[in-house]
Amino acid sequence: MLSRPIRSSLAAVVLPLLLVAAGCAEPTAPAGPPPAAELARFYDQEPAWAPCEDPGFECARVEVPLDYERPDGRTAQIAMLRIPARGERIGSLLYNPGGPGQSGTSVLATMLAKPLATSPIGEGFDVVGFDPRGIGASTPALDCHTDAERGDDAMFVWLRAEDRTEEQTRGLAERCAERSGGMDVLEHVGTRDAARDMDILRSVLGDDRLSFLGQSYGTRLGAVYAEEFPQNVRAMVLDAPMDPAVGTAERYTALFATFQQRFDDLAAFCATDPACPLGTDPARATEEFQSIVRPLLDSPAPAMNGRTLGFDGAIEGMMAGLYTEDAYPTLVQGITELAAGRGAVLTALRDVYVGRGPDGSYTNWVEAFQGVNCLDEQRRTPDEETALKRAWYDAAPFLDPGRPVGETHDRCEHWPGRPTLGFPHADGIEGLAPTLTVAATGDPATPYEGGISLAESLGGSLLTVDAAQHGSVLLSGNACVDGIVADYLTTLRTPPDGARCAG
Repeated sequence: MLSRPIRSSLAAVVLPLLLVAAGCAEPTAPAGPPPAAELARFYDQEPAWAPCEDPGFECARVEVPLDYERPDGRTAQIAMLRIPARGERIGSLLYNPGGPGQSGTSVLATMLAKPLATSPIGEGFDVVGFDPRGIGASTPALDCHTDAERGDDAMFVWLRAEDRTEEQTRGLAERCAERSGGMDVLEHVGTRDAARDMDILRSVLGDDRLSFLGQSYGTRLGAVYAEEFPQNVRAMVLDAPMDPAVGTAERYTALFATFQQRFDDLAAFCATDPACPLGTDPARATEEFQSIVRPLLDSPAPAMNGRTLGFDGAIEGMMAGLYTEDAYPTLVQGITELAAGRGAVLTALRDVYVGRGPDGSYTNWVEAFQGVNCLDEQRRTPDEETALKRAWYDAAPFLDPGRPVGETHDRCEHWPGRPTLGFPHADGIEGLAPTLTVAATGDPATPYEGGISLAESLGGSLLTVDAAQHGSVLLSGNACVDGIVADYLTTLRTPPDGARCAG
């Protein structure tokens, strides 16, 4: 799913949690068994930290097996970026920002470095962001198109108006394999492989047990690590959590229903202004939006620098802005502009959402999103995919292009390998240290109910944040949230049952 933390500020949108804590003692059980002998050379590495290209950070790479069933075969390199602890070091805190497909090195450097500079978390931990296999600066990286092709290819639009054909899905897998280094690369970018990589990272960072902060998809990665290596967990903060018990179709449909709720919130926000492009009656806002955006199917709007904005791009821009209430004014501006025949604002939002830089180059996060999900999510037949697409439009009519849904194919139908995650997962784990799940009540991308489910599945604590946002820890400047999380990470004290923070 396209779920990733977007900082609750306008700049982050257009450019990409103090309660009394209950005691929880440091676990005294021994760490898990040593790795198999054939993996020892990976676990025994010593990373060669050196200054990054961006001043103030340290970078290194760690080697991992591409296929854990063949540890003597081809390998991959995992990129890491470290912000050393400012004070007395407790250990390392491994960080993943979500996606799947987001670069942990990049997000740590650009979005978390500033709040960490004054947080107790940065005082006691070396915070280490990493790019999971296939992503960002790690190699081999998933690559399916040139930048020029990526800009025009709607195969990567999550919910596109056009129906997909089998020829297109077969061609996608073939192009990705050719540009990424082979079908074996595509077959080994799933979450279970990435979780095994995390245990190697834990070892090479010198930690007997893992301390982890995962946001959005990063909560899935953390939950799978907890399932695979429960005795190796020291502390785990899971922010904007994904539900481990709900299958693909049900979760996506619930997600779209939540996006419709956030659209309705936007409509109510806008309706207080007589000039609202969606009108002053929120009950008619979906209809008004459709009248503005559907013409883009046949006549894209001029945007900027000679570019145009079509229906799919406008929907991507809208979904980007609906991640946080702070972006509502920008969305209103974009819809107003679009009603007047131009699409620059929504294009800018769309560019952030899909990883397009000012120079026209793209990160590979959307391609990695595709690849990881192909190995995690449940695949669907054309009949199932077509029915699901109709269900999504029923759940979120503001996304509906107003055209009949024909036969459409799952993007993953020709992706090599089979999904390995399984639903439910991360359930009934024994020997796991107490975890902390942080969930916002109005999260559009990972609904709040998923946080309840994940906390129950892991037998851990839940911190509720009364806010409409995706990602709360360190991203929103919420002193209540950040205080509870810092206390948990440093002392391992979890908050009491029913703990809440205002947004």
